[in-house]
Amino acid sequence: MNITRVSVAGAAAASTVLLFAGTAFAHVGVQPVGSAEKGGYATVNVKVPNERDNASTVKLEVSFPADHPLSSVMPQPVPGWKADVTKTKLDKPLKVHGREIDEAVSKVTWSGGKIGPGEFQQFPLSLGQLPEDADQLVLKAVQTYDNKEVVRWIEEPKEGEEEPEHPAAVLKLSEPAGDDHHGGSADAAKSETEETARADAGHESGTTAAGDTAGSDTTARVLGVIGIIVGVAGAAFGILAGRRRTS
Repeated sequence: MNITRVSVAGAAAASTVLLFAGTAFAHVGVQPVGSAEKGGYATVNVKVPNERDNASTVKLEVSFPADHPLSSVMPQPVPGWKADVTKTKLDKPLKVHGREIDEAVSKVTWSGGKIGPGEFQQFPLSLGQLPEDADQLVLKAVQTYDNKEVVRWIEEPKEGEEEPEHPAAVLKLSEPAGDDHHGGSADAAKSETEETARADAGHESGTTAAGDTAGSDTTARVLGVIGIIVGVAGAAFGILAGRRRTS
Protein backbone atom coordinates (compact mmCIF):
# COMPACT_ATOMS: atom_id res chain seq x y z
CA MET A 1 0.00 0.00 0.00
CA ASN A 2 2.80 2.38 0.92
CA ILE A 3 4.64 1.40 -2.27
CA THR A 4 1.54 2.25 -4.29
CA ARG A 5 1.24 5.65 -2.64
CA VAL A 6 4.91 6.37 -3.27
CA SER A 7 4.54 5.39 -6.91
CA VAL A 8 1.52 7.64 -7.36
CA ALA A 9 3.27 10.52 -5.64
CA GLY A 10 6.35 10.01 -7.82
CA ALA A 11 4.29 9.98 -10.99
CA ALA A 12 2.49 13.15 -9.93
CA ALA A 13 5.79 14.86 -9.16
CA ALA A 14 7.22 13.83 -12.52
CA SER A 15 4.15 15.18 -14.29
CA THR A 16 4.48 18.46 -12.43
CA VAL A 17 8.13 18.76 -13.40
CA LEU A 18 7.30 18.15 -17.04
CA LEU A 19 4.49 20.66 -16.89
CA PHE A 20 6.70 23.39 -15.49
CA ALA A 21 9.54 22.47 -17.85
CA GLY A 22 7.23 22.92 -20.80
CA THR A 23 5.99 26.21 -19.39
CA ALA A 24 9.51 27.54 -18.88
CA PHE A 25 10.35 27.16 -22.55
CA ALA A 26 7.09 28.69 -23.79
CA HIS A 27 7.85 32.39 -24.16
CA VAL A 28 7.17 35.24 -26.56
CA GLY A 29 9.30 34.90 -29.68
CA VAL A 30 9.64 36.24 -33.20
CA GLN A 31 10.16 34.35 -36.43
CA PRO A 32 10.73 35.71 -39.92
CA VAL A 33 8.12 34.68 -42.46
CA GLY A 34 10.61 35.35 -45.24
CA SER A 35 14.20 36.51 -45.32
CA ALA A 36 15.15 39.18 -42.78
CA GLU A 37 18.07 40.81 -44.57
CA LYS A 38 20.05 43.83 -43.47
CA GLY A 39 18.86 46.99 -45.15
CA GLY A 40 15.72 45.32 -46.47
CA TYR A 41 12.11 44.74 -45.47
CA ALA A 42 10.61 41.65 -43.85
CA THR A 43 7.37 40.23 -42.53
CA VAL A 44 7.68 38.62 -39.11
CA ASN A 45 5.37 36.82 -36.70
CA VAL A 46 5.38 37.63 -32.99
CA LYS A 47 4.37 34.34 -31.39
CA VAL A 48 2.64 34.62 -28.02
CA PRO A 49 1.80 31.45 -26.02
CA ASN A 50 -0.42 31.51 -22.96
CA GLU A 51 1.58 30.17 -20.00
CA ARG A 52 -1.19 30.09 -17.44
CA ASP A 53 -3.80 27.40 -16.75
CA ASN A 54 -6.25 29.72 -15.04
CA ALA A 55 -5.92 33.00 -16.97
CA SER A 56 -6.00 34.34 -20.52
CA THR A 57 -3.66 36.76 -22.27
CA VAL A 58 -5.58 39.93 -23.12
CA LYS A 59 -2.85 42.41 -24.05
CA LEU A 60 0.57 42.44 -25.70
CA GLU A 61 3.04 45.31 -26.08
CA VAL A 62 6.09 45.00 -28.34
CA SER A 63 8.76 47.72 -28.17
CA PHE A 64 11.35 48.39 -30.88
CA PRO A 65 14.98 49.39 -30.27
CA ALA A 66 15.68 53.12 -30.17
CA ASP A 67 19.29 52.68 -31.31
CA HIS A 68 18.10 51.12 -34.59
CA PRO A 69 14.80 52.89 -35.34
CA LEU A 70 12.51 51.53 -38.02
CA SER A 71 10.80 53.94 -40.39
CA SER A 72 7.99 51.52 -41.15
CA VAL A 73 6.17 49.08 -38.84
CA MET A 74 2.77 47.90 -40.05
CA PRO A 75 0.68 45.35 -38.14
CA GLN A 76 -1.49 42.95 -40.07
CA PRO A 77 -5.08 42.84 -38.80
CA VAL A 78 -5.73 39.94 -36.42
CA PRO A 79 -9.39 38.97 -35.90
CA GLY A 80 -10.62 40.02 -32.46
CA TRP A 81 -7.59 42.21 -31.73
CA LYS A 82 -7.00 45.95 -32.05
CA ALA A 83 -3.49 47.20 -32.88
CA ASP A 84 -2.28 50.63 -31.75
CA VAL A 85 0.97 51.97 -33.22
CA THR A 86 3.01 54.43 -31.14
CA LYS A 87 5.55 56.69 -32.87
CA THR A 88 8.40 58.69 -31.35
CA LYS A 89 10.29 61.73 -32.63
CA LEU A 90 13.86 60.99 -33.65
CA ASP A 91 16.85 63.04 -32.52
CA LYS A 92 18.50 62.27 -35.83
CA PRO A 93 16.23 61.89 -38.88
CA LEU A 94 16.48 58.79 -41.03
CA LYS A 95 17.03 58.91 -44.79
CA VAL A 96 14.79 56.41 -46.54
CA HIS A 97 14.43 56.31 -50.33
CA GLY A 98 15.79 59.83 -50.68
CA ARG A 99 13.58 61.48 -48.06
CA GLU A 100 14.05 62.24 -44.38
CA ILE A 101 11.94 60.52 -41.70
CA ASP A 102 11.81 62.38 -38.37
CA GLU A 103 9.78 59.80 -36.43
CA ALA A 104 9.81 56.05 -36.01
CA VAL A 105 7.57 53.38 -34.51
CA SER A 106 8.58 52.71 -30.93
CA LYS A 107 5.79 50.33 -29.86
CA VAL A 108 2.83 48.30 -31.09
CA THR A 109 0.08 47.31 -28.64
CA TRP A 110 -2.54 44.62 -29.26
CA SER A 111 -5.65 44.45 -27.07
CA GLY A 112 -9.28 43.41 -27.11
CA GLY A 113 -8.66 39.76 -27.91
CA LYS A 114 -8.00 36.72 -25.77
CA ILE A 115 -5.47 33.88 -25.79
CA GLY A 116 -6.87 31.09 -23.63
CA PRO A 117 -4.97 28.46 -21.61
CA GLY A 118 -3.20 25.98 -23.84
CA GLU A 119 -3.38 28.34 -26.84
CA PHE A 120 -1.06 30.71 -28.69
CA GLN A 121 -1.53 33.60 -31.11
CA GLN A 122 0.65 35.03 -33.87
CA PHE A 123 0.78 38.75 -34.59
CA PRO A 124 2.22 39.51 -38.08
CA LEU A 125 4.27 42.66 -38.63
CA SER A 126 5.83 44.23 -41.70
CA LEU A 127 9.16 45.81 -40.74
CA GLY A 128 11.55 48.09 -42.57
CA GLN A 129 13.93 49.44 -43.40
CA LEU A 130 16.02 47.02 -41.35
CA PRO A 131 19.40 48.33 -40.12
CA GLU A 132 22.51 47.56 -42.11
CA ASP A 133 24.90 47.83 -39.17
CA ALA A 134 23.31 45.26 -36.83
CA ASP A 135 23.15 41.47 -36.73
CA GLN A 136 19.88 41.35 -34.81
CA LEU A 137 16.93 43.33 -33.48
CA VAL A 138 15.85 42.87 -29.87
CA LEU A 139 12.08 43.24 -29.48
CA LYS A 140 10.99 43.59 -25.86
CA ALA A 141 7.46 42.42 -25.05
CA VAL A 142 5.05 42.85 -22.13
CA GLN A 143 2.30 40.24 -21.76
CA THR A 144 -0.79 41.00 -19.66
CA TYR A 145 -3.30 38.44 -18.35
CA ASP A 146 -6.93 38.97 -17.43
CA ASN A 147 -6.08 38.33 -13.77
CA LYS A 148 -3.91 41.51 -13.87
CA GLU A 149 -0.66 39.53 -13.95
CA VAL A 150 2.04 41.13 -16.13
CA VAL A 151 5.04 39.24 -17.54
CA ARG A 152 7.90 41.30 -18.99
CA TRP A 153 9.91 39.57 -21.70
CA ILE A 154 12.68 42.16 -21.75
CA GLU A 155 15.93 40.38 -20.82
CA GLU A 156 18.33 40.38 -23.75
CA PRO A 157 19.89 36.95 -24.37
CA LYS A 158 23.70 36.91 -24.43
CA GLU A 159 25.62 34.59 -26.72
CA GLY A 160 27.45 31.89 -24.78
CA GLU A 161 25.35 32.42 -21.65
CA GLU A 162 22.30 30.63 -20.32
CA GLU A 163 18.95 31.87 -21.51
CA PRO A 164 17.46 34.35 -19.03
CA GLU A 165 14.18 33.62 -17.27
CA HIS A 166 12.24 36.13 -19.34
CA PRO A 167 14.17 36.53 -22.62
CA ALA A 168 13.26 39.23 -25.12
CA ALA A 169 12.38 38.20 -28.66
CA VAL A 170 15.34 38.39 -31.04
CA LEU A 171 15.10 38.82 -34.82
CA LYS A 172 18.30 37.67 -36.52
CA LEU A 173 19.44 39.69 -39.55
CA SER A 174 21.35 38.09 -42.40
CA GLU A 175 23.69 39.59 -44.97
CA PRO A 176 21.84 40.72 -48.11
CA ALA A 177 22.07 38.47 -51.12
CA GLY A 178 24.90 39.57 -53.44
CA ASP A 179 24.60 40.40 -57.09
CA ASP A 180 26.40 37.22 -58.11
CA HIS A 181 23.25 35.72 -59.49
CA HIS A 182 22.58 38.89 -61.45
CA GLY A 183 26.15 38.88 -62.70
CA GLY A 184 25.76 35.23 -63.59
CA SER A 185 22.67 36.03 -65.60
CA ALA A 186 24.50 38.81 -67.38
CA ASP A 187 27.43 36.51 -68.08
CA ALA A 188 25.07 33.82 -69.28
CA ALA A 189 23.29 36.31 -71.51
CA LYS A 190 26.65 37.51 -72.81
CA SER A 191 27.79 33.96 -73.47
CA GLU A 192 24.53 33.16 -75.16
CA THR A 193 24.91 36.26 -77.34
CA GLU A 194 28.45 35.27 -78.24
CA GLU A 195 27.35 31.72 -79.04
CA THR A 196 24.56 33.06 -81.20
CA ALA A 197 26.98 35.38 -82.97
CA ARG A 198 29.37 32.50 -83.58
CA ALA A 199 26.54 30.34 -84.81
CA ASP A 200 25.37 33.09 -87.13
CA ALA A 201 28.92 33.60 -88.36
CA GLY A 202 29.27 29.89 -88.92
CA HIS A 203 25.95 29.79 -90.74
CA GLU A 204 27.01 32.67 -92.96
CA SER A 205 30.39 31.03 -93.58
CA GLY A 206 28.65 27.78 -94.40
CA THR A 207 26.30 29.54 -96.77
CA THR A 208 29.21 31.31 -98.45
CA ALA A 209 31.17 28.09 -98.73
CA ALA A 210 28.15 26.30 -100.11
CA GLY A 211 27.68 29.12 -102.61
CA ASP A 212 31.35 28.93 -103.61
CA THR A 213 31.14 25.16 -103.96
CA ALA A 214 28.01 25.40 -106.05
CA GLY A 215 29.67 28.03 -108.25
CA SER A 216 32.75 25.85 -108.68
CA ASP A 217 30.62 22.83 -109.61
CA THR A 218 28.72 24.87 -112.21
CA THR A 219 31.95 26.22 -113.72
CA ALA A 220 33.43 22.73 -113.90
CA ARG A 221 30.35 21.40 -115.61
CA VAL A 222 30.34 24.21 -118.17
CA LEU A 223 34.04 23.67 -118.92
CA GLY A 224 33.44 19.94 -119.23
CA VAL A 225 30.65 20.42 -121.74
CA ILE A 226 32.79 22.88 -123.70
CA GLY A 227 35.62 20.35 -123.74
CA ILE A 228 33.32 17.62 -125.04
CA ILE A 229 32.04 19.93 -127.75
CA VAL A 230 35.56 20.89 -128.75
CA GLY A 231 36.59 17.24 -128.80
CA VAL A 232 33.65 16.21 -130.94
CA ALA A 233 34.30 19.10 -133.30
CA GLY A 234 37.96 18.12 -133.56
CA ALA A 235 37.07 14.52 -134.34
CA ALA A 236 34.59 15.60 -136.97
CA PHE A 237 37.14 17.91 -138.51
CA GLY A 238 39.70 15.07 -138.65
CA ILE A 239 37.25 12.73 -140.40
CA LEU A 240 36.37 15.37 -142.99
CA ALA A 241 40.02 16.10 -143.60
CA GLY A 242 40.76 12.39 -144.17
CA ARG A 243 37.94 12.04 -146.65
CA ARG A 244 39.21 15.04 -148.60
CA ARG A 245 42.70 13.54 -148.87
CA THR A 246 41.27 10.21 -150.06
CA SER A 247 39.26 11.96 -152.72
